[in-house]
Amino acid sequence: MDTDVAALQRRTVRVLAAAQVLGGVGVGSGISVGGLIAEDVSGSTALSGLAQTAAVLGAAVAALPMSRLMSARGRRPGLLAGYVVALLGALVVVLGADAGVFALVLLGSALLGSGTATNLQSRYAATDLAVQEHRARALATVVWATTVGVVVGPNLTGPGATVGGWFGVPDLAGPLLFSTVAFGAAGLVIALGLRPDPLLLARQAAGAADGRSAPSPSFAESMGAVARSRPATLALVAIALAHTVMTSVMVMTPVHMRHEGATLEVVGFVISAHVAGMFAFSPVAGWLADRFGRVWVLVLGQLLLVAAVVVSGGVPGHAHAALGVGLFLLGLGWSCALVAGSTLLSESVDDRVRPGVQGAADFVMGTCGAAGGALAGVVVAGPGYGVLNGIAGLLVLPVLALVLGVRRTSVVRL
Repeated sequence: MDTDVAALQRRTVRVLAAAQVLGGVGVGSGISVGGLIAEDVSGSTALSGLAQTAAVLGAAVAALPMSRLMSARGRRPGLLAGYVVALLGALVVVLGADAGVFALVLLGSALLGSGTATNLQSRYAATDLAVQEHRARALATVVWATTVGVVVGPNLTGPGATVGGWFGVPDLAGPLLFSTVAFGAAGLVIALGLRPDPLLLARQAAGAADGRSAPSPSFAESMGAVARSRPATLALVAIALAHTVMTSVMVMTPVHMRHEGATLEVVGFVISAHVAGMFAFSPVAGWLADRFGRVWVLVLGQLLLVAAVVVSGGVPGHAHAALGVGLFLLGLGWSCALVAGSTLLSESVDDRVRPGVQGAADFVMGTCGAAGGALAGVVVAGPGYGVLNGIAGLLVLPVLALVLGVRRTSVVRL
């Protein structure tokens, strides 16, 4: 890699990492209270999963226009717009909780999902200028930077309640005031620091005069490009189903625990263990994917997801330590699938359609996660949390079947 480009790549990763820390606080502050706010405002356990479902669906929907904006104008405008929408979403959730209007809580949660979409799209920005042998580690470094924010965020429930009291909003809505500040700061970092734009620079290096000469493919074109590549298909299915497993179990764990008498502080600790698993070890997943291949790390992720649902589904809601272990493994399995799958996906499609494919993949991932979250509340309200974990564990089977097909037919190292 050219020395100047290598220096720009290092600077780009640092800027993205800084924004991820702040964006992670914004997302993490709302993760552990979204379902609780929904349950309190709606008065229904079966509806409690809809807030996180709305957030996941909002992240899915946001990924498509964000990827189109980035394809047309670069990474910086797209990421900045995503953080602004998330900031507005946090304010709408606070308003809905204060007014006791469930529809506003769901609307705000959907807009808040844009923060998750932005954090996820940032991982692709880290690969624009990266060389192939370091691509997974560059992507994983940005994912890892989210650790600080998302671990700190859920533990702001107590202080958030205090701050909420100062402004006269419900205790559970207080942490979302931290989200508004964090998203605003993340957007400022992107606006001021992500110059030059890595995607536009990469296109210029590839021969485009201004970096804007490649129109974004439609969703159908993007999915067609995925369907024509077995490795890309494997990557997309692995990302989407791992996200479904993670979302469906994670969103109902705080509700399951509160029904057994857990305090907000204990819930925050368990969710912190979960998000630590999601992000803290992503550099290890990136190194393994670069060293041993993307597919082997995808398989490792599936095994970790199975271990997670066995542990979490086999203990009662008052077994806080065991739930912490289960949720940590759940996050770790998701991390392996996301890092290896995202790298494999980016490498398996043509440069011309890559940003569109990346946005389409996050849309599919988010939609699957939203469906899992919506059904999770119904399952927990009926058969229970243990059954939910059992169903989630079955979702690794399609991924393992695709792995066998790819390993048998591929002639390249995966």
